Amino acid sequence: MLKIRIIPTLLWKGPGLVKGVGFNGWRRVGSVLPAIKVYDKREVDELIIVDINATAEKSPPDAASIHEFAQNLSVPLTVGGGITDNRQIIKLLEAGADKIALNTSAFDNPGLIADAARYFGTQCVVVSIDARRLEDGSYRCFTRCGTEATGLSPVSFARIAADLGAGEILITSIERDGTMQGYDLDLIASVAEAVDVPVIASGGAGNYQHMIDAVVQGGAGAVAAASIFHFTEQTPSKAKDAMGRAGIPVRIGLRDRVEA
Repeated sequence: MLKIRIIPTLLWKGPGLVKGVGFNGWRRVGSVLPAIKVYDKREVDELIIVDINATAEKSPPDAASIHEFAQNLSVPLTVGGGITDNRQIIKLLEAGADKIALNTSAFDNPGLIADAARYFGTQCVVVSIDARRLEDGSYRCFTRCGTEATGLSPVSFARIAADLGAGEILITSIERDGTMQGYDLDLIASVAEAVDVPVIASGGAGNYQHMIDAVVQGGAGAVAAASIFHFTEQTPSKAKDAMGRAGIPVRIGLRDRVEA
């Protein structure tokens, strides 16, 4: 098994960071740069930052801000929000992003996945899928921050994305988002079983056991989380400790290697 990554997610809206529940009720939780500096000191494996206003406002990614953020970060940075073409991807990579996350644009223009993978490499392309569980128990993908139904199942679109060259799938349960009640393990497992690329579990982490379950029961190759780190005393480092005790291989930070 590859070493499991723990990836904090920062939702960026306007001047600062926000967090909501079920993609609604956004509340301010601080500024972007201080949060990035804190996470960098805590030696997280990666960081995801998503501009949740960009797609709605049809504005291009803010490469200048990404450059500032990347200058203060020593781990891989994934950037999402408002990306619609390769020229924007080039600007983000030049600004310091390591990967780009495609969500709405991946559904609107699946060819962008293939183009990005061809020009920048599959390791650079993360396809982000937001899904809701319907009353009949099935799942459907939603775009534009969970407001627009696509009619597609997350399993079918994950397969499409992987076939087109996506290097990773980020799967988020809209209902579980911000609840800290645990990941939707059925959703994660269905996607992880359907593709041969790593799946990042997102939406619902409230304790370390939830992360363990996402890996052991859901088959996730990485766990993304926000509220658990914003609103509790739980930390990425302690999450790694808990996962390690559960027999899950995790990446050891520089400080841990020095102390060892």
